[in-house]
Amino acid sequence: MPLTIGQVAERTGLSVHTLRFYEKEGLFAMPVRRVGGQRVYGEAELEWLYLCTRLRASGMPLPMIREYAELVRKGTATVEARLSLLRDHQDRVAERIAELHGCLDLVSRKVAMYEEHLAAGGDDPLWTGSHLAGDARPGRREFRR
Repeated sequence: MPLTIGQVAERTGLSVHTLRFYEKEGLFAMPVRRVGGQRVYGEAELEWLYLCTRLRASGMPLPMIREYAELVRKGTATVEARLSLLRDHQDRVAERIAELHGCLDLVSRKVAMYEEHLAAGGDDPLWTGSHLAGDARPGRREFRR
């Protein structure tokens, strides 16, 4: 059953403006059909939009999504190029995940430190500043922890 641009916006959470932008920028694998001058979307377009939004959420820049769409439009002769593009992106995503894991570890240590502080009743010298004699950089110990 064909969907209007408004129905697709509602189902995908993308705005009508974003859908038009995606079409204008050549991000669809196949041209959006028109019936009576109105854009009409089917399941294939919804699946493609889901892929595009996941690629975008994973950090793939719009020009790279456009390149991927162009490769898809060119057919099976571009399968190796598509695979290469996706492998490169996969590597970037894996690197970002590793970086985020490091950030999460740091934040988790900080959360544990604050929980310990609260559990101790807040009388840790770190919080009173008494351990900072001669050191004008508050939180120095906190940074190293």
